[in-house]
Amino acid sequence: MIRVLLFSFSVILFLQCGESQSNQASDQATEVKKDKSKQTTPEYYDGNMMEKYTTVRLDADISHLSEDDKKIIRKLITAGKIVDEIFWMQSFGDKSEVLDFLKDPEVRRFAEVNYGPWDRLNGNKPFIDGYGQKPLGANFYPVNMTKEEFEACPLPNKSSLYTLLRRNSLDQIIAIPYKDVYQVENRLISNLLKGVAELSTNAAFSKYANLRAEAILNDEYFDSDMAWLDMKDNHIDFVIGPIETYEDQLFGYKAAHECYVLLKDMEWSKKLEKYAKFLPELQRGLPVDPKYKAEKPGRDTELNAYDVVYYAGDCNAGSKTIAINLPNDEEVQLAKGTRRLQLKNAMKAKFDKILMPISEVIIDPAQRKHITFDAFFANTMFHEVAHGLGIKNTINDKGLVRTALKEHASAIEEGKADMLGLYMVNQLHKKGEIQGDINDYIVTFMAGIFRSVRFGAASAHGKANMIRFNFFDEMGAFTRNADGTYTVNYDKFQEAMDALSTEILTLQGNGDYAAASTMVKEKGVIKEQLQIDLDNLSDLGIPVDVVFDQGEHVLDL
Repeated sequence: MIRVLLFSFSVILFLQCGESQSNQASDQATEVKKDKSKQTTPEYYDGNMMEKYTTVRLDADISHLSEDDKKIIRKLITAGKIVDEIFWMQSFGDKSEVLDFLKDPEVRRFAEVNYGPWDRLNGNKPFIDGYGQKPLGANFYPVNMTKEEFEACPLPNKSSLYTLLRRNSLDQIIAIPYKDVYQVENRLISNLLKGVAELSTNAAFSKYANLRAEAILNDEYFDSDMAWLDMKDNHIDFVIGPIETYEDQLFGYKAAHECYVLLKDMEWSKKLEKYAKFLPELQRGLPVDPKYKAEKPGRDTELNAYDVVYYAGDCNAGSKTIAINLPNDEEVQLAKGTRRLQLKNAMKAKFDKILMPISEVIIDPAQRKHITFDAFFANTMFHEVAHGLGIKNTINDKGLVRTALKEHASAIEEGKADMLGLYMVNQLHKKGEIQGDINDYIVTFMAGIFRSVRFGAASAHGKANMIRFNFFDEMGAFTRNADGTYTVNYDKFQEAMDALSTEILTLQGNGDYAAASTMVKEKGVIKEQLQIDLDNLSDLGIPVDVVFDQGEHVLDL
């Protein structure tokens, strides 16, 4: 059974149903593991389990860095390894309970990539005998807790991004802050970040590192998020802590830990600066009623390019992130903006090793000339920028869109970013701010759908991809040919883009949970013909995603 690792400490005050405080919460039993003796054999095996991944050496030029800068990178990578341990607890529990019983090295590696016994690129299907379906709430909640029980429980911090829910000895639900659950790990990470601050000669970077070191200990991230946006000329960057809520598919409330260690590409970042200034204009032009676009995007928004040298935790599980839009805090976004990070080396690896081979199979030969890395980079970049457009607060007093749409919020938000990213490309192309044939962006976008839907429909991104694919199919935006290739109908494609943008923005502004549920249920699914086409790509040996050879040895540290 999965057990959450709780560390000994003298006194913890909890808010809970029925009483105001509790003794330390007992370890939480679950029902996901049935028989430990069966853990040596995979439940399904269709050849080499790791063939769906291709290995990418995650290196970068660090010759220009000082010795202290290299020490900073080593400390940040060490912090990332600790974050990895925390994410294992959040996703599964004690990782030794699965890894120690796997004798087959391939199955063990597959479990490491997936942070548990569930295949993230196959609908979270268990691949080890004795395990059931992955709990929707991962290890953030008691597995036997129902949604009704959660809703009825009057815990004021039950929806907090930074609490675990557990049962105490009286079977009552209690909320435990991350700062207490991961106390030992947090202290180690905090000390490493303080060491990073001491080594840096960049004042803004040191301020951010120190504030993040404190935030890790107290679960208060606002000040460090603001300080992160204040950094402008730093060559090294990092993202660390509980960030995204994708892992929580029960409610989408709980943030999972992750870490990126990054080297800023100053030349590429300079090229991207000009696009941020267009955000207010693009917000005003959104294809939706004015009341759904009344919010103003923050003016301190940045677009930067990076080479990423280390992934850990949530961002390293299953499919790998190639662009980031942070911070997620709506107050920070409205007050200051966001930073969009394009992970250039990881993006190029996916384009070369996955998108291009897919295009040679699935896209009409007459349109393959429109598949370009520049278009892929732009589509990915503006997807992240588009998270800053639209609406963060409902228009009818239902609170934040994120809380109103609950477990569907992430999928709907990713769908919004897909549509508004393409909308931005279209508008900026009309203004002459983006060069090249507009059809490059459209066909590359279409090919990108086939790359992304192979992640499966279990994740937020997967659901968003399927909603888009099925919506566009219904509107005739593309045609499947007799030879199994797809041809884009350019005019209908743009009509579908505007129509889906309007529908999603309206749904978000209304905080319409029922409509979101219907959209995900009806359109967030992989239909039979598409599955046949996706299976064909796998049969041809085209990988689904990447895994990284990364760390100090790759960087010669």
